[in-house]
Amino acid sequence: MTIPEIVLGIILLVFCVAIVVVVLLQEGHEKNVGVINGGADTFLSQNSSRSVDAFLARWTKIIAIGFFALVIATNIILYLAK
Repeated sequence: MTIPEIVLGIILLVFCVAIVVVVLLQEGHEKNVGVINGGADTFLSQNSSRSVDAFLARWTKIIAIGFFALVIATNIILYLAK
């Protein structure tokens, strides 16, 4: 393996771990989630979860787009290097 292959592989692994972590941090959108805590959903708790969910959703999209662009670029670079 050459140095560029190793570097691109490490970067791809970092993107993979980042995608997994960001997706696992997101909350599920299931019915009756408020039943667990007694149904006491306050305005503050609802809006804070929405902002965190929106933040995580945005970063999921950004990391996924970066991952796919990196995979395509890696394949092109390694194909042209041979």
